[in-house]
Amino acid sequence: MKKEPFVTNEQLKEIVKKYPTPFHLYDEKGIRENALALKEAFSWNAGFKEYFAVKATPNPFLINILKDCGCGCDCSSLTELMLADALHFDGTDIMFSSNTTPAEEFQLANEIGAIINLDDFTHIDFLEKTIGHIPETISCRYNPGGLFKISNSIMDNPGDAKYGFTTEQLFEGFKVLKQKGAKNFGIHAFLASNTVTNDYYPTLARTLFEVAVKLKEETGADIRFINLSGGIGIPYYPEQEPNDIRVIGEGVRKVYEEVLVPAGMGDVAIYTELGRYMMGPYGCLVTTAIHEKHTHKEYIGCDACAVNLMRPAMYGAYHHITVMGKDNSVCDHKYDITGSLCENNDKFAIDRMLPKIDMGDLLVIHDTGAHGFSMGYNYNGKLKSAEILLKEDGSTQLIRRAETPRDYFATFDCFDILKDMKER
Repeated sequence: MKKEPFVTNEQLKEIVKKYPTPFHLYDEKGIRENALALKEAFSWNAGFKEYFAVKATPNPFLINILKDCGCGCDCSSLTELMLADALHFDGTDIMFSSNTTPAEEFQLANEIGAIINLDDFTHIDFLEKTIGHIPETISCRYNPGGLFKISNSIMDNPGDAKYGFTTEQLFEGFKVLKQKGAKNFGIHAFLASNTVTNDYYPTLARTLFEVAVKLKEETGADIRFINLSGGIGIPYYPEQEPNDIRVIGEGVRKVYEEVLVPAGMGDVAIYTELGRYMMGPYGCLVTTAIHEKHTHKEYIGCDACAVNLMRPAMYGAYHHITVMGKDNSVCDHKYDITGSLCENNDKFAIDRMLPKIDMGDLLVIHDTGAHGFSMGYNYNGKLKSAEILLKEDGSTQLIRRAETPRDYFATFDCFDILKDMKER
C-alpha cells in the first residue's frame, strides 16, 4: 500500500512561501471525517463519548475541531486541565487521568467539575484530604497485571506498567469509595499501546465488562461508564493494514451484549480516550533538505530535528517519508535522514531507500499528528516549529507560531540575555 501525503506538491510549494520550514501541518478534513467515523462506529451505545487525549496534540484550534464533532478532553496535567477549561468544555466533558498527581491538580479538576480517574488505591485518601470529600462520580484505573494477549500474541506487559489498581485493590477501592460517598462509578484501563488489530478493543472490553459485573455483584457499586482508553494504533508502515473502526465498534457491541446486558447493565456508557488514532495520520512534519554528506554513509541533513519529532530518536520509531515531487521516482538511493542536534540518534530514517534528494527538496514526514509536536523539547537551544492547519477549503491557518529566541530566554527573569541583542 502506498502512503500518500494529504497535501499536494503544488499546495506545499505555496504554503512554504508564507511559512518557512520546518512546520507541522494538519488536515482538517481528515480529522473531522475520522472523528465522525468513530462516533458512528459506537452509535449503538447511547452514552458513548470520546475524550480526546490532549497530551497527543495539545493545540486549542485542533481540539476545537474535535469539540465540534462531540468529543471531550482527557487531561493528565494542570496545564491540560487549564486548556480544556479555557475552551469551555463542560466539567463532565473532561476526564482527568493522571498519576503521581500533585494536590493542586486534583484541586483544579474538582473546581472545574472534571471526572477524576484515580490511578492508585492510596489516592483515595489523598484526594479526600486534598479537596475535602470524595466526588459523587469517580473512576478507577485498572491494571490486571501479567501479560496482555490476543489469541497467542503478546500485545503488552501491564504487569510492568506503573499505572492502575490491582484486581484486589480495585474491589477494595470501590467499597471504600462507596463508604465515602461516591455514587456513580467508572472503570478505566489501558493495557496495550498502538495496536494495529481490530481485536484489541473487543478483547479489552471483555476483560473490563466481566470485572464490572463482578464489581457490581460484590460491592453494589452503580457502574455508569467503562472507559476503554486509548491503544488503537495507526499504520506507520505502508504495508500495514489500518484498523477498521466500524469493525472494532461492532466487536465491542457484541461483547457488550454478551456480558453486560444479561447482567442488567445495558445502560452503561462506553468511553474512549484516543489520541494517536484521532490525530496521528492527519499531521505531518514538513522539512527542507539543506545539506548532503558523503562519508561512510550517505546523509541528508534537514532543517528539522528531533526537537520537532523525537519518536524516531527515542523509540527507533518508523515514520514514512515522501520526497515531494518525486513520489513516483525510483527509490534507488540509501540515506540516513538527519537533523542538526549534537546527538547521533537525531535521525528520522536510517538506511532508508528513497529517490535521489537534491538540496531544497521538501520532505514530508508522515503520521506526526499525535505525539509529534507535543513531545518536543529545547535541547541545543533548538526552537519549536510552527503548527499550520490545512483547512477544508484548501486555505491555511497559522495555529501556533514558531518559537523565537525571546521565547527561549523568557524564563531567565533576572538575566536579560537579549537586552543588548538585536531583536530576532
